[in-house]
Amino acid sequence: MIEAILMMGGLGLIVGAGLAAASKIFYVYVDPLIVAVDEALPGANCGGCGYPGCSSNAEAIVAGKSPPNSCVAAGPEVAEEIAAILGVVIEAKEPDIARPGCTYGVADADVKYIYDGLADCRAAALINGGMKVCHIGCLGLGTCARACPFDAITMGPEGLPVVDESRCTGCGTCERVCPKHIITLSSVTRRIIREYTTDDCTTPCQRACPAGIDICEYIQQIERGDFHRAVQVIKERNPFPTLIGRICPRPCEDDCRRGLIDEPVAINFLKRFAADFEKENSHRIQPYKAPETGRKIAVVGGGVEGLSTAFFSARLGHSPTVFESTHQLGGLLRSAIAAYRLPADILDWDIKGVIEMGVAAETGKALGKDITVNGLLQEGYKAVFTALGGYDSRLARNEGRPAPPPIPGMQLLIDFMKTPPVVGDLPGDVVIAGGDPLAVEAALACKKQGCRNVTLILRDAENTVDLDEKTRQSLQDSGVPALFQTAVRRLLGAEDDLKALEIVDLSSLETRTISAALLIISAGRFPEMIFSRPDVAEKNAADGEGEQAAADGRWIGRLSRQTPDRVDAPGMLGSGAVLSDYSGAIKAIAGGRRAAASLHQIMLGMEPALPDNLLNSRSIIQNVDHVEHVAPVPRTIMPLSIPREIAGGAEIEKGFSPEDAAAEAKRCLQCGLICYQRTEAENA
Repeated sequence: MIEAILMMGGLGLIVGAGLAAASKIFYVYVDPLIVAVDEALPGANCGGCGYPGCSSNAEAIVAGKSPPNSCVAAGPEVAEEIAAILGVVIEAKEPDIARPGCTYGVADADVKYIYDGLADCRAAALINGGMKVCHIGCLGLGTCARACPFDAITMGPEGLPVVDESRCTGCGTCERVCPKHIITLSSVTRRIIREYTTDDCTTPCQRACPAGIDICEYIQQIERGDFHRAVQVIKERNPFPTLIGRICPRPCEDDCRRGLIDEPVAINFLKRFAADFEKENSHRIQPYKAPETGRKIAVVGGGVEGLSTAFFSARLGHSPTVFESTHQLGGLLRSAIAAYRLPADILDWDIKGVIEMGVAAETGKALGKDITVNGLLQEGYKAVFTALGGYDSRLARNEGRPAPPPIPGMQLLIDFMKTPPVVGDLPGDVVIAGGDPLAVEAALACKKQGCRNVTLILRDAENTVDLDEKTRQSLQDSGVPALFQTAVRRLLGAEDDLKALEIVDLSSLETRTISAALLIISAGRFPEMIFSRPDVAEKNAADGEGEQAAADGRWIGRLSRQTPDRVDAPGMLGSGAVLSDYSGAIKAIAGGRRAAASLHQIMLGMEPALPDNLLNSRSIIQNVDHVEHVAPVPRTIMPLSIPREIAGGAEIEKGFSPEDAAAEAKRCLQCGLICYQRTEAENA
């Protein structure tokens, strides 16, 4: 009996030791945060979050790959519970809605191939790219509708997906399964930040418009008589429709597909008609806004670009304040355009619309004199954007002599050479960005004035720079190094002083920091820059870690998001950069939207980024060089005022009547990428 007990006890010890060893070998640690988040989730496992089940989503939430409110099957109380578990605060979530982006279904588009027996768009897309001549068009097989977990998508009679917004949760399942990328998530924030790509169904007029307005859509709304909706569509990308309808150079009309058969549609006159409808009815029509974020933004410059930046920032949910050095908003448009082209009341009407969107304004405040970048950051503004205008704007304000430097440690080369510095006034470390002979002259002058270190930064390669041997020898003898194929990427400063520059090697894209107290740039305007405190994770500050930035008064100056044509030109003064001023107000509006998008991303801890397949003037996309089965229809003529009426204060163009607008809107072919509306039967 005793032997049996001992034997059983021994076996128990052996088994226990084995189990203990196995537990050590095969032990899997489970993060208690993941367990807690998983328990808070509803366990629906619908896949709407983009992950295969709630457990996977819980892991993604804890890892920071998915937000606390990512579960589309749960309510706000679940999101708040998860946020409390993680120790974070959740902001109001802006709803995402799936939105189709194709104009014509398979029945109306040109068919190249028909694949009998295939029932899935993904399968059809694998065979020669799909069934339509248009490489990005909807295949119409309804894969998105079948994949939707909430039955929010059906295939409409035109063979295109139709979204029931009351059912759509913005889970993105349809976006993930569509092989043609024609159905995507849409929200105010997404629409403002979005840049067009080569995957998008864009029209020739839309691509030519610097602001990227959905021209076909607002013209269609005018044709339907829904002028209210037309104004909303325009203001999605243009907060100044009334004035732009009078002064725009109309590049969209140059590319209008209607011009292949007779004359372009009067796109800009139709925009003016819709905007005048809003003004004449004295009823402000505004596009949608995102939920309030509580973040304050300072926009310096009350011209078109600055006001546009503030407008789009307000739509993104932020609280912008515009600071203008003069006593009126409007910038160069106040003085550069004749009243019979742009009456003051038209400009004032559009500006009031910007203010009513939630923009504050303070006039008589000049940057560098009445306010400073560091001072604004100390007042609680999360970011400061500079839209200071060009040299023409300064001359219009009768500032013939250089004003106090608005950007800490930055000066224009033209000002520097007009007013030579007094000996001893220059700091020890000076950097000059620009490659013309005047920049070399300035560099040598700085050295003669006793500057310890003077550096010349040139974007071009050494063998392509137009510097003769005598000039090169002068730079070498004076101890002025020239950094070729290099550009200034960031400004690093503290309080009201510039401390250092982050520069980028354009051949390798490697960055490094150099000391600088003065940056002189070879341009006619100060660049559009965004100033903010360094993020906690920021390691490129001149002295120390990011978390002490506010106490030390440290800041970083970044460039705003560049134009689509400048994606391969990082840093200041690149090819295509605005070196004097925008050539048209519509381009300044586009610059303002990009600035607002950059501000939004920077405040959320992201670097302003652009998609790899960004659409620009060099992109190769589908198009047509002729149209078929379209009946010629003469363009509606804009009524003009006679000289006596103009002398009495009338505008030179009277505007369309509702009948004129309807007739002209019908001329629009409602194009897709290569599709357009036929008006004649093919056998006619």
